[in-house]
Amino acid sequence: MAQPAAWEDHPEPLAVDSAPRPEYGSGSLADLLPTLAAGMGVPGMTATITELTPADRVCVFLIDGLGWEQLRAYPDEAPFLTSLLAASRGGTGRPLTAGYPATTATSLASVGTGLPPSAHGLPGYTVRNPATGELMNQLRWQPWTEPRAWQPYPTVFDLAQKAGVHAAQVSSPAFQSTPLTKVALSGGTFHGRLTGEERMDLAAEQLAAGDRSLVYTYYAELDGAGHRFGVASDTWRGQLMYVDRLVQRLAEQLPQRSALYVTADHGMIDVPFDEQHRIDFDEDWELRAGVALLGGEGRARHVYALPGAENDVLTCWREVLGEQFWVASRDEAIAAGWFGPPGACDDRVYARIGDVVAAARDDVLIIASEREPKESAMVGNHGSMTPAEQLVPLLEVRS
Repeated sequence: MAQPAAWEDHPEPLAVDSAPRPEYGSGSLADLLPTLAAGMGVPGMTATITELTPADRVCVFLIDGLGWEQLRAYPDEAPFLTSLLAASRGGTGRPLTAGYPATTATSLASVGTGLPPSAHGLPGYTVRNPATGELMNQLRWQPWTEPRAWQPYPTVFDLAQKAGVHAAQVSSPAFQSTPLTKVALSGGTFHGRLTGEERMDLAAEQLAAGDRSLVYTYYAELDGAGHRFGVASDTWRGQLMYVDRLVQRLAEQLPQRSALYVTADHGMIDVPFDEQHRIDFDEDWELRAGVALLGGEGRARHVYALPGAENDVLTCWREVLGEQFWVASRDEAIAAGWFGPPGACDDRVYARIGDVVAAARDDVLIIASEREPKESAMVGNHGSMTPAEQLVPLLEVRS
C-alpha cells in the first residue's frame, strides 16, 4: 500500500544539522561593521568579509525587511537597486546571511556590535529573562531591563569613535533614546530626521564630515508594509519603489573616497491564513503540554518548559512539527551553530535561549492567537533560516 505523499516527503523529523546555518565569521551581518572598521584601521577589528575593499568613508544603509530574494523578484520596482546586484558582496554577486533568528532586534544588535546572537545576547523577538523568569520583548524592551546589563559589549561605533573615526547614526528621531539603540547602535552622534530624503542628505553630509567616517542610516517602513499587507502587495511594492529612489539619492551625493553599502536585517515570506499554515499554540493541547513560556515569533520559536519537562516537550514538538520545522534542544541548536559559531555561547545568554528551539522550514507559523493577537494577524513573517528570510543584500556604490 502506498504511503501518503507527506510521509514520503518527510519520513523523519528534519535533522538539526540540515538547517542552513548562517555564515558567522565570513559572511553574516555580524561581520559587516568589523570588516569596514578594520579597513579604517580601528584596533581590534578584523576584516572577515574578505571580498570587501577598504574605504576611508563608509555609509551602511539598512533597509528593514529588504530580503535578497524579494529584491530579485521585483526588478521593475527597484531598477537602481537591481543594477547593483552584481556588485553585492564585493562584486561576487552574493548575499550575506542575517543570522538566527532573522529578526530586527537580533540583526540590529549583530550589525552594531559585530557579534553573533550567542554573544550579544539578543537571540530572539521575545526571550526569557533568567533573572525574573519573564518573557522580555527585545524590540520594545518590555518589561524594562537595564540595557548595559543585558548587552555589555561596546558597539563598533563606540570603538571607531575612540579610534578617531567620525561616527554617526541618521535615523528617525523616535529611535534616538530607545534601549535597543543604546545597546546596538550607540557611539558617535545621533541625528534624527523624519523623512527619508532628509536622512539621505544628512548621511551624505556626515560622510564628508571626517577624513575617516562611519555612518549608519535606516529605513523601517518597507518592513511594516510587508507585515501588514504582504510582500506581493501594492503597498509593499510602492515602498520598494520609494526605497529605490532613496538609495539613488544617497549614491549620487557620496563624497570622495566613500563606499555605500545597502543591506537589510532579514527577508520575509507571506503565510496563508488557514489552519494548515498557521498552527495555533493557544488551541493545541499537545504543543502546550509542559510549556511554561512561549517566546520568539511564529517562524522562530523559543519554548521554555516546566522544570523536568524539557525532554517531553522536545519529543512532542518534534513529533507534531518535525516535518515542517527544524526542532532542536537548546544544546543542539548551539552546537549546530544556529546562534553563532558552533558550540560557542556566552554564559549569560545560554538560559535566554529556549529549552526547545523551533525554526520553520515550510511556509508555516506557530501563532498564539490569544497571547499574541497582533503578531498572529500579520501577513508577512520572518525569523527562520530559509533563504527568503536569511539572505540579505550587500549592494555597493563607491565614489
